[in-house]
Amino acid sequence: MQCDKCKCLIESGDEMQYREMILCEDCYIDAMSPSRTCDPWAVYTAKSCSDAGTNLNEVQSKILKILKDTGGVKAEALAEMLHIGSSKLQREIAALRHMEKLKAAMKDGEKVICL
Repeated sequence: MQCDKCKCLIESGDEMQYREMILCEDCYIDAMSPSRTCDPWAVYTAKSCSDAGTNLNEVQSKILKILKDTGGVKAEALAEMLHIGSSKLQREIAALRHMEKLKAAMKDGEKVICL
């Protein structure tokens, strides 16, 4: 069986039904709980946790290093550098934005992710 959204193969019994689509687990999670970058309660919670010493995950650390080294890049280029999908990158960016570790800005007329 194949996911209707990302086209990856799904083992029999692992498929999820969402709005008449067959989805893999990752696409189902994205559909049910999309990442939101503008969420004041999430910002408060994330800042409180990061102040308490919560560590970043591996992908988040790599994102911050790339942004420090480059000064800012487009989201598509960042996903390519990390070899991850767009939806996973958006979840990680949302978490880092909630921690106020990065932001989006306009650079040469294009939206880039930067520190």
